[in-house]
Amino acid sequence: MEDKLNQILVYSLLAAKSVLTLDDVALLTGLSKSHLYRLTCNHEIPHYKRAKMLYFDRAEIEAWMKQNRVATRQEIEQQAINYMITGKRK
Repeated sequence: MEDKLNQILVYSLLAAKSVLTLDDVALLTGLSKSHLYRLTCNHEIPHYKRAKMLYFDRAEIEAWMKQNRVATRQEIEQQAINYMITGKRK
């Protein structure tokens, strides 16, 4: 029970932060810290560096997580219908 309360406390504190540390981003995304280090090294994730510390903007991380959206079957079918009617991709 105490573990659950601590977990709730951690998540509530994380929700209130706008500037995140590497540990916070690992918790938020579910990615390992080593993978996050690789992403920052390859400049594949938005981040800031100050005095050998990595920082992340919550809004930028959430936008990064929402990239490469996969269309639903209904959206793909609608695009196909539109293409058949107009002959143009949208």
